[in-house]
Formats: sequence, C-alpha cells, structure tokens
Amino acid sequence: METEIRNVENGGEGRYVLAMPDGEEAYLTYVRSGPAHISVDYSFVPPSARGKGVGARLVAHAVEHARSSGTRITPVCGYVAAEFRRHKEWTDVLAP
Repeated sequence: METEIRNVENGGEGRYVLAMPDGEEAYLTYVRSGPAHISVDYSFVPPSARGKGVGARLVAHAVEHARSSGTRITPVCGYVAAEFRRHKEWTDVLAP
C-alpha cells in the first residue's frame, strides 16, 4: 500500500486520499466552511482494504493536518465521529 496520503482541495471541497495497490483509493471528503474549519462528511475504504486500519489512518492524518494548520474539524461522517469518540486526545481539533 502506498504510504503517502495526499490532500486535494478545490473551491472549498477537499479530500484526503490514499491510493491502494490495486489502483483504487481510500478517502475522506470534507467541506471547508471557513479558513480554519472543515466538516468531514464522508469516508470510503475499498472492500479489499477494510478492517486493516486504512480508515483510521486517514482520520489520524486529517487530525494531524488540522493541528499543523490551525484548523478545527466537525465530524459529520458517522465513522469519523466514532473515531473522534475513541480518541479523546483529538479534542484539540474538534470544533465546538
């Protein structure tokens, strides 16, 4: 599996993307609602990669990116919200 997660943003909509070995992609999508706020609204991991920590890795990357850029996250996606509930150490980037 490719180790680099890339961020693609255009016109206030963005994605954190991880390419899979078979050519598919795992990703989180988000909408920027301000210079320092995003709402993560969807996550997708191809069936062949599920249960291997790929989704959790994408969320952790989004959290680290938010920390480094001073951005807050509103987790709209159910999976992402569940990850935030599991990781209390991420509350510093959780939008109020």
